[in-house]
Amino acid sequence: MPRKPRIFKQGYAYHITTRCNNREFKLSRRECREVFLYAIRKALDKFGFKLYGLCIMSNHVHYLLEPTEPEDLPKIMHFLNWYTAMCFNRMLGRTGHFWEKRYFCDGFPATDRDRTLNTLRYIHGNPKAAKMRSTFFYEFGNYGSYERLTDNGLTQWHPAFLRLGRSLEECAKKYKGFCQRYKPKSKEPRKYAWGSRLLADARLSSRGGGEKSQVEGRERLNPNRLADPTRCQVSECPEVTRVARQFIEANQAPWHSEKGF
Repeated sequence: MPRKPRIFKQGYAYHITTRCNNREFKLSRRECREVFLYAIRKALDKFGFKLYGLCIMSNHVHYLLEPTEPEDLPKIMHFLNWYTAMCFNRMLGRTGHFWEKRYFCDGFPATDRDRTLNTLRYIHGNPKAAKMRSTFFYEFGNYGSYERLTDNGLTQWHPAFLRLGRSLEECAKKYKGFCQRYKPKSKEPRKYAWGSRLLADARLSSRGGGEKSQVEGRERLNPNRLADPTRCQVSECPEVTRVARQFIEANQAPWHSEKGF
């Protein structure tokens, strides 16, 4: 059965989500996330869209963006997914699909203030909801640019944010308070087709994945647990380092001293 065509409209912003194939933690390596920032820079230069929200998690990515022309959105996502898949497969020594199925896309009028703020808060709240961070500050998300009013070189403030107050400082203060009231909803258990019930009692062997592999996947978020740094030489490119440095320094917590550059 063919997929339903997407409908893109002028003046719409889009909440985009892409996930790693099999929901694996393929973005847990710091080098991959830095290269991802560089890929976004290249996409911005190529297509000139507006990027309002961004959060690069360990196995998925959230964007809030507004294309210049509605028909540009598929081109933007094709370029981003193709470019990053090519880089990451080479960096990680793998082949095959890197991204899982078609990206999620939810559009709404860019003038919808409430929808915009709620979407931004959801994107910025992902690391906290996943218990990766105790605050909204996250080096690979752009919340810091909204609270600290910094320029990370990739994203820009949404007009809905700029209408929160009569000064930038007031806008930042109100958005901070809005985020602090955020209570992530607990996710419902995944529903499976009837056929999988036949295997309800099946268990993986100790050599397989299961719960242990999920825990190890989260542990790999630690940048000190890199398997083979010599296989990620692409991240040593000066331009990648420059883009990543500006973004991370602009969005990290003000009390955090960034190392590694």
